[in-house]
Amino acid sequence: MQISLMEKTVQKRTLKTRARLIAASEEVIQRGGYSALRVEDVVQVAGVAKGTFFAHFHDKDALMEILMAEKLNACFDQAQAGEAPKTVTQIIVAMEPVHSFMTSERYVFDLLIRYSGAAAVAEIGPIAYCFERYFRVLMTWLETADVRQDVAPELLAEGVQAFAMQAMSLKFCALHSSQSFQGRLEVYLQAWLTPTA
Repeated sequence: MQISLMEKTVQKRTLKTRARLIAASEEVIQRGGYSALRVEDVVQVAGVAKGTFFAHFHDKDALMEILMAEKLNACFDQAQAGEAPKTVTQIIVAMEPVHSFMTSERYVFDLLIRYSGAAAVAEIGPIAYCFERYFRVLMTWLETADVRQDVAPELLAEGVQAFAMQAMSLKFCALHSSQSFQGRLEVYLQAWLTPTA
């Protein structure tokens, strides 16, 4: 089956328009953050009609899922660029780019949590894959880290991820805002990962 020249031209134009919408979204986010992004602003910056936006993205959250997953993957790349961390403190420092983005705005955290899991295979999106990557990165590090050996690295990684999510949620809670995210996570992970004597 050959694709006609006209079909190739339409596909190329569609990809360019989508790229322009994403670039416009990133520009809007640079100015006001993720929570300030509005479809109206994106289409104005991109120079397209509102209907064009919805031809490419189901809604604003669908666009946000793509943008946030791209940012998260860049943060994971940064976290994995150095040597594998060996201690709890080193793990927290290595994951700082990821955690920093995830806690950059309440809106970001809420959207990440909403899209972190999927009820059906058809719903697995880029953010759900990022949460899987989070787990895999931790598991790989924990296989050689100076941590307890009486629990499988898979379970240790699940625990670290769960404690990180708990520490992030408490960061946005007025009742628990006196302790920093990093400080709270350090306490959790020392208790979970450090071998007992």
